[in-house]
Amino acid sequence: MSIQYAQFVSLAIFLLITMVVWGTLSATADKKSRAVDRLDRIMKGQPVRHGASALVKRQDRIQALVAKAAPALSKPLKPQNEAELGKLRLKLLNAGFRGENSVQIYLAIKFACLLGVALIAGPLLLMKFGMTRNGMMYLILAAGAGFYLPGIVLGQIKKKRCEQIFTGLPDVLDLTVVCVEAGLGLDAAMRRVSNEMAVASPALCEEVAIANFQIQMGRPRKDVLHDLGIRTGVNDMKALAAVLIQAERFGSSIATALRVQSDSMRTRRRQLAEERAAKTAVQLIIPLILFIFPGIFIVLVGPAAIQISQNFVK
Repeated sequence: MSIQYAQFVSLAIFLLITMVVWGTLSATADKKSRAVDRLDRIMKGQPVRHGASALVKRQDRIQALVAKAAPALSKPLKPQNEAELGKLRLKLLNAGFRGENSVQIYLAIKFACLLGVALIAGPLLLMKFGMTRNGMMYLILAAGAGFYLPGIVLGQIKKKRCEQIFTGLPDVLDLTVVCVEAGLGLDAAMRRVSNEMAVASPALCEEVAIANFQIQMGRPRKDVLHDLGIRTGVNDMKALAAVLIQAERFGSSIATALRVQSDSMRTRRRQLAEERAAKTAVQLIIPLILFIFPGIFIVLVGPAAIQISQNFVK
């Protein structure tokens, strides 16, 4: 009976996964194949659609489906007040997700991961433990892991992006100082820096370009710089924004303020590199103890242990 039950559960899981994959492919695939579509366009005298435009159209269709399903899936997890919603939106902004529906999509992904893990792990745990207390506890733990997994991934994306901004900030400031001392204004210098450093520091240059665009649209520079520091989530960027606001308010030299801030950030970056290098020796202790020392111990002590055991047997 248990073998038949296991076969039934395995077949049910296989059918569930097959239906999900088939439904996803049916929703995202074109109605006609690319060859048939190309022949129809040639016969009708219409321009042939290239693969890039077809890919863009397919991506647009996927985004439309996600945007349509996001409100329904995110409704159970919607924050109850504006403070929690603001914190979540700020976290997404720090990670680089600034879309209008980014909060709904993120909450929908969390809810979908919760349901997906529960649907996949539920039959497996039920087959192994049955309707017992341990089975329910493991199912709750698996569903909780699926629920918190998007948050962990988002935290890692945010951390990596903030580190990229912190690493590239001194170089961007140096180029800004050069542009300002050459006679450009701060707005023109920011525009030039965002174009020149787009490859070396894409995340930072993207934020600078957004700030420059907001200034061009008529927002006060003080508010734009303040929002730039908040949006990036990097303390050094917040300090830089405060320095620039203060320099503009009191009429001091912007080039001097940028140079001092750049030297300070470069010193912090070097200290951070030295700190990480010093931690490496401590972090190597665990792999040494777990993987290297046992092998050395076996190679050195193994022959002597074999001889001792043979002498005791005699």
